[in-house]
Amino acid sequence: MAEVQVQSRISRFTLFLEHSKPILEDLKHTLYLWKRTPLALIGTLMIAGFLLMAIFAPLLATHDPLAHGEHLLPPSSTHFFGTDQYGRDIFSRVMYGARVEVWIIFIVSVVSVGIGLLVGIPSGYFGGAVDQVLMRITDMFLAFPQLVLAMAFTAALGPNLTNTILAIGLVDWTVFARLARAETIKIKGQPYIEAIQSLGAGKLRIMLLHVLPMAISPVIVQLTLRMGTIILTAAGLGFLGLGAQPPTPEWGAIVSDGRSYFIQHWWITTFPGMAIGVVVLGFNLLGDGIRDILDPRIRR
Repeated sequence: MAEVQVQSRISRFTLFLEHSKPILEDLKHTLYLWKRTPLALIGTLMIAGFLLMAIFAPLLATHDPLAHGEHLLPPSSTHFFGTDQYGRDIFSRVMYGARVEVWIIFIVSVVSVGIGLLVGIPSGYFGGAVDQVLMRITDMFLAFPQLVLAMAFTAALGPNLTNTILAIGLVDWTVFARLARAETIKIKGQPYIEAIQSLGAGKLRIMLLHVLPMAISPVIVQLTLRMGTIILTAAGLGFLGLGAQPPTPEWGAIVSDGRSYFIQHWWITTFPGMAIGVVVLGFNLLGDGIRDILDPRIRR
């Protein structure tokens, strides 16, 4: 009896290895393409540094980001990025500000992608009147510049970090909706979808289990490219006083704090501004690299 159980386990493990081999080979090929794509490598390193900065902010920060001290000190060995007009350490505020930016990116991504898929997939699958109504709503949002519309939502909801995240998510979903619609239209005409329909599968089941997994890949690539825009929008709202409110160490708000002191005390705005630029560039390079790797012409 024990020998039969052992043989059965060995057979299952062998079958598992056989089924896993194509997946492992595809993963190995993806890593090979990643190494051959300089944009992806550079972007990955930049974003990895950004995430590590957010995770280890309490260890990297040399001072309490909210503590007051001697104001307007230039960069030195004590205060790497100097201090602001309230005596707060700029370096520590930039480190903790990375945590705020990561939180903004995560929540906005969930909200915007969720709304985009919820609108785009039914629009592309059902077509007709459903498509017309949903796409005209999408066009209404696209008729306004994203920052202006986000400012309007934030002003209506009230200027704070939570409302800023919600406002950005409510204006950023349109790109994902149109992309998901286009992918759904392409997918629903495939023979395997017709076969599933002939077996009696319901529309909701087909959209969730068969259309959504196929449509999510280009949406993720687009999301990676949009993350830089999310940071810029959040920084813009913070700069205008509609985002995170003092004393929250948000990068756009830090830049806004130092705009009146820029000529004599340049470090207040320069270092958080450089952090915004580096992270946005990193996300753009990463998105371009992922798009190149997923290109079927390269994966041959």
